[in-house]
Amino acid sequence: MDWKTGDVNGDGVLDTVYLYGQLDGPPDIYADDITLVIKDGWSNKSTSVQLKNNAGYNARLFLGDFDQDNLADIMVSIDTGGSGGYGTFYIYSFRNNLLREIFNVDKYNHDYKFDVNYANHYKVRVESARLNLLFLIDISEKGIDYLSQYYNKDGLLINPVKGEVLDLGALNPIIINTPSYNYDLLALQRIIGTTNADTLGYVENLLTWEDTQLVSSRLVVSIFGGNLT
Repeated sequence: MDWKTGDVNGDGVLDTVYLYGQLDGPPDIYADDITLVIKDGWSNKSTSVQLKNNAGYNARLFLGDFDQDNLADIMVSIDTGGSGGYGTFYIYSFRNNLLREIFNVDKYNHDYKFDVNYANHYKVRVESARLNLLFLIDISEKGIDYLSQYYNKDGLLINPVKGEVLDLGALNPIIINTPSYNYDLLALQRIIGTTNADTLGYVENLLTWEDTQLVSSRLVVSIFGGNLT
């Protein structure tokens, strides 16, 4: 399915990292029973890692240093398919041939949950009590056909209306500090209104290594631009 080479255990010899899975017919992009295998370049010994969420599309690997130990870590990405556009992501360190998980998609989705509620005067509140964060999205440019479903002529809600922040859809390695070549992660979650087709914006979370874990160093909400007139 995919494979990459790099020194992931720190012994100075290139190792080979594989993703194996059972492909489900043409076009050979959906697979289940996806397994991560790390082959030590010095001893040829293989270590298999069973992934909890182990089925999906376009399973792929990325090797890069996320935990700032000057050694490549192993990132597994799998698209789950469907209209939600969710993704499955894991990152592992294999220093000294010891497997350590440093990112887990289920834990991330549990930690970064938001409430989405429409508010009076064509606003949508995106908030998290746990994170002590509130964002307001202005939807006044949505048009009368859209707004009249939820608001009266004075801009007041007719009934309570809820939206949703979906689970993690993308996790992109990026380099912020060029001299070090350590990777940060940009995590994206889509904000929707009352239907999956109604995208209101995205939660963008920049994750940076701090001490012993990846932490949020910048969390913002991005929205689509509109016309000046």
